[in-house]
Parts: sequence; C-alpha cells; structure tokens
Amino acid sequence: MELIEKLELNPIIAAVKDEETLREAINSDIEVIFILKSTILTIEKVIEKIKKTGKIVFVHIDLIDGMSPTLDALDYLNQKTKLDGIISTKSALIKEAKKLKLLTIQRFFILDSISYKNSLKYARSTKPDIVEILPGAMPKIIKRFLYNYDCPLIASGIIMDKEDVILALKAGAIGISTTKTDIWSL
Repeated sequence: MELIEKLELNPIIAAVKDEETLREAINSDIEVIFILKSTILTIEKVIEKIKKTGKIVFVHIDLIDGMSPTLDALDYLNQKTKLDGIISTKSALIKEAKKLKLLTIQRFFILDSISYKNSLKYARSTKPDIVEILPGAMPKIIKRFLYNYDCPLIASGIIMDKEDVILALKAGAIGISTTKTDIWSL
C-alpha cells in the first residue's frame, strides 16, 4: 500500500482545517494530508490542489460543512474528486467506501474501557484499512489495541510535542496526525 510506504518514510500527517494550514501542508515535506474541515463549496478544489502536488489526501467525510455524512455524499466525492480515501466514525460509510475501492480510516475516540471495547468490536466488523484513535498520546492504549487487533494505526489528538510523537510511534502507530504545524517538520 503506497500510503503505508509513505508513512514509513515520514510518519507525520498534516491535518488541515483552513486555507493557511493547507498552504503550509502543500509546501511542506509531508506526504499525507487529512482534510478535517471544508465545505461543500470548496472540497473539490481543496482536493485538486493537494493532488496536483502528488500527496495522498483523505477527507474526513463527517466534517464537511453543508454535506451530511451519507452514502450519497461518499458517492459524490468518489465521482467528482480524486481523493485517496475517507476518514469517518461511521461504520456504514467505511464499509461502502471499501466497496468503492477507496482507502478507509475509521476514527475512534477512546474515552474509557467501554469505548475501547466498542472500538475493537467495530474495527473487527468494518475492517478499515487503518484505525485512527484519539487521543493519540496514549502509548499503552495504542499497544493494547494493536495487540488485540492487528492493523495499521494512526494516533491523533492531543499530540503536543516530539515526545508524544516518539512514544506513539514506539507503541506501534504507523503515523501521527496533527494540526500542530510545528510538529510537521519533525
């Protein structure tokens, strides 16, 4: 998988929410960009800008303003753009995106032991290409999740500094997604 190869060379993923950080991500050495915020009016152009640079682009489909996270929205993005994959918390979207041959990242918020168990259950059911867990600064949880479910894992959320990056990678994460632009150059 090209994505895994790129993350092995540079495990930092630029998570962008606005035009300024999009420009920074495009002009950086980052190979993978997650679009965390966009609108129905701008998403196509944002994806096009990123794809022109040869970078891999994922869209967090749950977070596009003016577009509800539905199968129709997924079909629309698949037909009208050249995105590489989607990020979603919704199992139905992950399953459908896999049918469309898009890469899938299922995002889980690990808040307690119940959400941890549910995350494992849903990951086993949907079989996303990659699991993303938040908050990402939880090396013990990353290790435990990977012990119980063997898949590529991205750590995100509350990644504050280089130490968080190193600990998450040592725990087994293949990548670190962050909006903190100072971490992008690590």
